[in-house]
Amino acid sequence: MEEKPTGSTIMAALSTLTPPQISSLTTTISALFHLHHRRLSSLLSSHTLFSLSLHHLHTLSLNQKSLLISRHLLSILSHLSHFLHPKTAGSPPYNTTVVNVNHRDLDSVLLLLLLCELHQHDPESLKTLSPEKWRESLSGYVSTTMLTLSGIGFSNSETLRKYVEVVTRCRKFVEVMGGGGDGKEGREVAASVTAVVALPSVEVEQGGKECVVCKEEMREGRDVCELPCEHRFHWMCILPWLIKRNTCPCCRHQLPTDDVYGELERQWAVLVKISDGYY
Repeated sequence: MEEKPTGSTIMAALSTLTPPQISSLTTTISALFHLHHRRLSSLLSSHTLFSLSLHHLHTLSLNQKSLLISRHLLSILSHLSHFLHPKTAGSPPYNTTVVNVNHRDLDSVLLLLLLCELHQHDPESLKTLSPEKWRESLSGYVSTTMLTLSGIGFSNSETLRKYVEVVTRCRKFVEVMGGGGDGKEGREVAASVTAVVALPSVEVEQGGKECVVCKEEMREGRDVCELPCEHRFHWMCILPWLIKRNTCPCCRHQLPTDDVYGELERQWAVLVKISDGYY
């Protein structure tokens, strides 16, 4: 089945939220946009900060730029995922190991996205200028779209529309750059250490069921590991498994991972299922 456009997937997923959830999500997104606007304003108003960020971008390879955008996209999606993932409702809302973005990287990714946006809006604007003049051109472009960038006075629907636009732009960038490096979908990645440590230990109340990893019985009274999908395994069997892959041996339910591309793929797969009505 052909995948729906990114914007349609996000909008369909948003439509499953309750009004209180929409309100809470919009407040969070608005605060995020204000932070991005403040960083971008500081970046464009300071010749030194702009030069450092531009130099940093120039030192990055295409794969590194893709990773930078992927981390940024993952941090944005994590806000929505917190409300949408029924399997992890009791877990921490964000995988901070993966989505944490420092100020230098945030400035660089915001500058990169702004350069791409300006190039799309006016392809010739940057070609005729030296890099030293880019800050003036970008500042002029931003001044004409100030309300859009800052989110000032936005209604809930306008904020969510802007959110969909940002997600769509970032995901398109990652796809064009060949995010993941090897181009292989469904590649095996280890489960997040934080997610594994948080797995509950439960007592087997009735014997007879086997651990599908070792094919031996999980005996009554023994403590075993229970995954979010409610499938159970011997601890000594499931731990080596999760060190290599983040999927349940029974149903392929995915646990969070510390791999940026793996986590982005996992979260997007859940969004697609939610938008298609499978959750």
